[in-house]
Amino acid sequence: MKVAFVGIGKMGLPMAGNVLRAGHDLTVFNRTLERCDPLRDDGATVATNAAEAVREAEVLVTMVADPAAVESQILDDEAVLADAPKGLVWLEMSTIGPSAAREFAERAAGAGVTMLDAPVSGSVAVAEAAALVSMVGGDAEALERARPVLEAMTKAHFHLGRSGTGAAMKLAVNVMIASQTVAISEALVLAEAAGIERPDAYEVIAAGALASPFVDYKKAAFLDPDGTPPAFALDLMRKDLKLALEQGDAAGLPLLGATASAEAVTVAAGLEGGDGDLVRVADALRRISGGSGPAAKD
Repeated sequence: MKVAFVGIGKMGLPMAGNVLRAGHDLTVFNRTLERCDPLRDDGATVATNAAEAVREAEVLVTMVADPAAVESQILDDEAVLADAPKGLVWLEMSTIGPSAAREFAERAAGAGVTMLDAPVSGSVAVAEAAALVSMVGGDAEALERARPVLEAMTKAHFHLGRSGTGAAMKLAVNVMIASQTVAISEALVLAEAAGIERPDAYEVIAAGALASPFVDYKKAAFLDPDGTPPAFALDLMRKDLKLALEQGDAAGLPLLGATASAEAVTVAAGLEGGDGDLVRVADALRRISGGSGPAAKD
């Protein structure tokens, strides 16, 4: 298929690479064009703007930071959708929340474009392995047309219903990720305060009833945060939790755990830097308590 991919960041680069390796005709655009160089080297066409990228596409994929980025890169330039081919399916794979997803889908429909909110769960390493999980909201027939592109990037994708349901599910998943990260951080710091070595404490967590793929996956980051590349930045989770709390407010749901997680992530971002991985919540707790750990040694 002819695919346009807008947003070649940490996640977008491996995702777009997998689309290209699956044999699709790929055109990419990113505001910082140099980020597209690896894809150009592999055979992708690099456009000078989003409208040019989309002009002959059958499927448009966007993977950007937030709703404002979708607005500025796609919707502010009227030519992007107005000049798009008839029948274009837009896979919006960023984390933007259900309200923005429904609004963007309605605006796209006005230009004859079908937008599916199809955010993904998984880190950069998971994206590189084409093993992401996508949660999809929107028209089922459009999903069928875009399925070959989605399959190039994911190991599974779930059609959850009308527009906005994929975006809503992504926030629900990220609430769990944040809550688990905070819980593991507190458990480790509590154990360390009792004189238990961090690796020993983590082994207990990983072997007990709370063991999970997430616990195993984050082990290296929790035990060696300085030596493990960030997988999910604190600032991005702050944004996602804000969207989740807004979604909860709209539904009349008191998201107590998400509220506590948002506070913990905000404190950690302030103390450890917003570009750091979520596991820096544990370092922030150590810093506050004066305990041992990478942050306390600074």
